[in-house]
Amino acid sequence: MTAHATRHATQDHATHDHDRTGKTVNTETEAETARPSAPPADGERMRRWRMVLGADSAESTGCTLTGQDAAMDGALNALYGGGGGKKPGGRGGGGRSAGLGASAPSVARWLGDIRTYFPSSVVQVMQRDAIDRLGLSALLLEPEMLEAVEADVHLVGTLLSLNKAMPETTKETARAVVRKVVDDLERRLESRTRATLTGALDRSARISRPRHRDIDWDRTIRANLKNYLTIPGTDGGPDMGTVVPERLIGYGRASQSVKKDVILCIDQSGSMAASVVYASVFGAVLASMRTLATRLVVFDTAVVDLTDQLDDPVDVLFGTQLGGGTDINRALAYCQSQITRPADTVVVLISDLYEGGIRDEMLKRVAAMKASGVQFVTLLALSDEGAPAYDHEHAAALGALGAPAFACTPDLFPDIMAAAIEKRPLPIPDKETGS
Repeated sequence: MTAHATRHATQDHATHDHDRTGKTVNTETEAETARPSAPPADGERMRRWRMVLGADSAESTGCTLTGQDAAMDGALNALYGGGGGKKPGGRGGGGRSAGLGASAPSVARWLGDIRTYFPSSVVQVMQRDAIDRLGLSALLLEPEMLEAVEADVHLVGTLLSLNKAMPETTKETARAVVRKVVDDLERRLESRTRATLTGALDRSARISRPRHRDIDWDRTIRANLKNYLTIPGTDGGPDMGTVVPERLIGYGRASQSVKKDVILCIDQSGSMAASVVYASVFGAVLASMRTLATRLVVFDTAVVDLTDQLDDPVDVLFGTQLGGGTDINRALAYCQSQITRPADTVVVLISDLYEGGIRDEMLKRVAAMKASGVQFVTLLALSDEGAPAYDHEHAAALGALGAPAFACTPDLFPDIMAAAIEKRPLPIPDKETGS
């Protein structure tokens, strides 16, 4: 998000105050609210433009900010006003240097300010920009800084990339931050994932003599279309048609025994940080289902099996090492060695497909797994941001093998897994990225 875009996102927020409970309170009077909306007066219009364009526009807009507006503008200018030796896009320097400084206290004050003045979604964007634009990653190694930040998936990714450099005094705080994000994700994703996959597992066990409530009418009708009969109408009415269901097809109710094996194979390269976080949470949810045997494998140029840690996704995350090279072929070779029931196995590869290993061998392994009956799913990303940069040639080659590569949001992942379990076509998003 550019500096102008971030400022624009906060413009409407600037017309509100907050009470001590944090509840947004509109400062307009009831009478003003009741009036039909009208274009803002020139002074209000200039104030808004001044908030969007920043301090360099003070002279051209003729607007001087005061009170909370000035405080908000100061917090934005510290990040987007050219500090840290970097010029934000679309902003002139004007000879003025702004920034957060190199000290933890000044950054901590700034973090407190933005949490006071802006909504959580904007705070998270500004934190990411501060880390990227001003190089504040090192300060996240200090416990005081971690306690001040707004925790989100991207912050977890940054902490994981700093894991090896993190001092012992900071690790406990870092784990608490990661735990908070993971717990929130589990609350949001677990119930729907379990419900969707439980239904898919039930439907995946087809039986030929179902009870009435378990009949799959769609499949039953399709299987008996050859038995279509035309019945003459009565009293001059139109003819009627019917299908005689000689063979019933129904759902079997899944028992508590393992029905499907799932292998999550996750690329640890730096661009996949958010995907690693979401995949670890989903891995823990899947591992908690008795009817699934779930294995979680992470890789760069080496392969690490973290299945034994799946009961706690935080342990999984701190067992990863973001960054480094990529050897997809080696990772798939390990996954292939763990398959004992191909027809009942789903392999999910989450990677940007930049292969540092043997490309042809990688494709041969995917083809062999599919030929044996494995359901193979290729996700370029498992995050809300869509697909990162990825290898289009490899994506096209996988698509030709019947494993189209595409980005998947966390909300769509349960449906993807349900389709794979039932061996249905995958619900690929409209904006397909991999073929």
